Amino acid sequence: MKKQIRAAAPGDGGSQEKGSAAEDPTKRKMHTISAGELERRWKAVREVMKRDRIDYLIIRNDESFLGGPIKWFTDLPAATNYPVTAIFPADEEMTLISHGAPAPGEPGPPPWAVRGVKKRLSSNYFPSALYTNPYDAELAAGVLKEKKDAIIGLVGKAFIPVSFFEHLSKDLPGAKFVDATDPIDHLMAVKSPEEIELIKSVAALQDKAMEHIRKTIRPGKKEFEVFAEAQYACSLQGSYRYVILVGSGRQGTAVSFLPPQYQNRTIQQGDQISILIEVNGPSGLWTELGRVITLGKPIQELQDAFGVALEAQKISLDLLKPGASPKEAWDANNAFLQKKGFAPERRAYAHGQGYHFVERPLIRNDEPMRIKAGMNLTVHPSAANKTVWAGLTDNYIITESGPGPCIHKNPKEIIVI
Repeated sequence: MKKQIRAAAPGDGGSQEKGSAAEDPTKRKMHTISAGELERRWKAVREVMKRDRIDYLIIRNDESFLGGPIKWFTDLPAATNYPVTAIFPADEEMTLISHGAPAPGEPGPPPWAVRGVKKRLSSNYFPSALYTNPYDAELAAGVLKEKKDAIIGLVGKAFIPVSFFEHLSKDLPGAKFVDATDPIDHLMAVKSPEEIELIKSVAALQDKAMEHIRKTIRPGKKEFEVFAEAQYACSLQGSYRYVILVGSGRQGTAVSFLPPQYQNRTIQQGDQISILIEVNGPSGLWTELGRVITLGKPIQELQDAFGVALEAQKISLDLLKPGASPKEAWDANNAFLQKKGFAPERRAYAHGQGYHFVERPLIRNDEPMRIKAGMNLTVHPSAANKTVWAGLTDNYIITESGPGPCIHKNPKEIIVI
């Protein structure tokens, strides 16, 4: 059954009057992905469902940082740990379940905000209120009962809580549950031309934010004030979720990124500041930009370490071509760092990004997904030991021949103030 994306009438869903003319409520959205892009995604998903004989998919997320699937399917973000669930059938439009007024109240989101959704259901549930935990699962079970003994695919099984799954299992004894995460991960990892252009716009947003930091950072500021300046610059451009890490210290010590709860140091002349701006754009897509700043001339040890990190980035990029295994880049990066006398990477020093801010493939030794054209990869190696830390973070789009030009335009150098 072919789905139709219904356009909302200007007066639907609580539009406001301005004089005698109704405003179009859809203009309230910061950004809207195209109907054609949503149709492309849904068509690809249904091909997977047909191949694997899946009747329904369940997608459930509660945040935008690692809440990619719900945004990818619906163009609506989850946020502030309020869970949103989509039930995606093999042959008709979705059901969307969200926090809001229970029946007979009007469910959210409003009609003008949804596309490809046949039914909106809401209930007043909170993960922090134990007795409300089954409420959204009860609504989901009511929809899934429409097909007896259905095969139900779970997308992002790690995001589906025990209480939700236990209720479905009990209420749908004839259903078969399968993990459908991996095939959806593969679809999300390869970006369409529309997505790639949006990703480039997020990189441009971060470049502007880094320029704002360059102009506003000075001795006497607290690290959290630098965080606030970066958040301000990103918010003015439509960003709404932030990972901004700021660390500072005297040169001659290892100065890496620090999360907000540790950003209380006062920055001094001669310091090194390491800053990571990892935020989304109005579209909900992510990139990240990281640089080292010094207030005064960088010492030679820091310059040398930054040169090693820059060379490490190039070594990885030369290997990240379609068909390559992430393990190849991981092994080459660590061998190079150790040869130069620096610590090997222990986590994911490069990875995909999309609607997740950390998305597959992870560039490390245990990732089975191979590199493909159309992926958006951030590559952020660092050269670190007990007396120095230097790193840089940039995004690249993989083409048929390998990584394209860096989509961040900020110079790959230590920023000297």
